[in-house]
Amino acid sequence: MDVILFGPPGAGKGTQAKILVEKLGIPQVSTGDMMRAERASGSALGKKFDEYMSNGALVPDELVLELFAQRLAQPDAAEGAIFDGFPRTVPQAEALDATLAKLGRKVDHVVALSVDIEDIVGRITGRRVCLSGHTFHVRYSPPPPSGVCPECGSEIVQRKDDTEETVRTRNSAYESQTFPILAHYEPLGVIDKIDGTGTVEEITGRILAALGKS
Repeated sequence: MDVILFGPPGAGKGTQAKILVEKLGIPQVSTGDMMRAERASGSALGKKFDEYMSNGALVPDELVLELFAQRLAQPDAAEGAIFDGFPRTVPQAEALDATLAKLGRKVDHVVALSVDIEDIVGRITGRRVCLSGHTFHVRYSPPPPSGVCPECGSEIVQRKDDTEETVRTRNSAYESQTFPILAHYEPLGVIDKIDGTGTVEEITGRILAALGKS
């Protein structure tokens, strides 16, 4: 089963993807996580990502597709994947369709999470992460007073692109460039519209019901 988790930045796609990995037995393919790891590596490709992501801009398709194609070719994604943060543009959606078609696969579900922009601003500006990717929130899941991750021992920080200005810039880009993807998949009847507000468990339940896995 190939599933796209769709919605604005900060809608909770990453959180739900990690849960669905366990529920569905297929891997999460997160270009966001992969790009952040590439940025942290200091590679030439990572520096290109940083130029765009630090300003809240979408990374050009050719750079995202280069990273994405590498991941989809790995053995653990052979039976399906949960696509988190990809595609972000209609051309990317078309490229995903073409890539999956070569593998004899197709997009089976587009899980579209709906969350108000003001809720998203609160979610993202309060987010804190460690170098290993463990996530905290100053309101909902506060990091320890020491500022050190109890899981890996690294420092807990706020990403430099987790500011209100960047959040709103990214949301505007989403509305103009990413939201039209729904129109691309609408004729295929694969879109599941999900209310993205509530507890993590409530949202997971809605998604599983839509996928016929409840």
